[in-house]
Amino acid sequence: MHAGEFEAVRGVPDLYVHDTGMFDTDEYGAVYVYDADRPIVIDTGTGANRESLFETIDEIGIGREELAWILPTHAHLDHAGGAGHLTERYPNAEVRVPEKGVRHLVDPGALVTGTKSAVQDQWQYYDEPAPVPEDRIAGLAEGDRIDLGDRELVVHEAPGHAPHHAFYHEPDDDVVFTADAAGIYVPEVDTVRPTSPPPQFDLDQCLRDLSAIEEIDPEYLCFGHFGPREYEPSLIGEAKRAYVEWVEAVREKREELGDDEAVVEHFVETSRDVEFWNPERARADASLNSRGVLAYLDYVEEESEE
Repeated sequence: MHAGEFEAVRGVPDLYVHDTGMFDTDEYGAVYVYDADRPIVIDTGTGANRESLFETIDEIGIGREELAWILPTHAHLDHAGGAGHLTERYPNAEVRVPEKGVRHLVDPGALVTGTKSAVQDQWQYYDEPAPVPEDRIAGLAEGDRIDLGDRELVVHEAPGHAPHHAFYHEPDDDVVFTADAAGIYVPEVDTVRPTSPPPQFDLDQCLRDLSAIEEIDPEYLCFGHFGPREYEPSLIGEAKRAYVEWVEAVREKREELGDDEAVVEHFVETSRDVEFWNPERARADASLNSRGVLAYLDYVEEESEE
């Protein structure tokens, strides 16, 4: 797929995937549109390319008055940055997000500050988020259900990526919208890469989140980065190995170099992801993910000393 395009998700009626063109990169950021009795948008992108998402929703045949739900998987701005803009365009749509993310979408100032600090010059690919009105948003918790009329989504908290993070399961079609809980799927090479952003990445909890998907044993996975794939248990095993090996690689490099900035620079310069993403995006991901692991290692050390 290319930026701004959308297509039906094979094997799942009424479900579409839209390529947001996030960070000027094809097949990196996905938004899912379920044309159910009560239509829903799952994730929103950064908001920077929202006009193409609006066009996709129009082409699918969902009117402005018809969209019922806007459902970010978590508050990170690559998944929820467009939520406020969508509420402005779709007046009857209610926003739902894991409970700890609600305050960030109502008043995104602190989230913007944190994101700018984390992504640095990549902020050029974001847009200032519009606040979500308090009377149009509510929080979600484990086991909550979102009524789409002819089907429903079940909420599963998955705080390994961030405390305000969840994945959603649609039992009838047996689809899991993984958010970032199963890592980043790269269609070009059919593999999974870890995602470990600061400041609250937690390896042990990430592994538990992956096991929760494994227990559901769905038919399909719909990755936030990027796209749908038929589920295979081996994919979860691959993701678990990728996370463990990635954290260990950062740990070893820190011991070798003794300087965190040098560690980050090493992984930026040696990123393999330049093979299938544009080099700027690949290096930015390497920087963000290595900083997240370094923060996690500091946290583990502090916990062990208490």
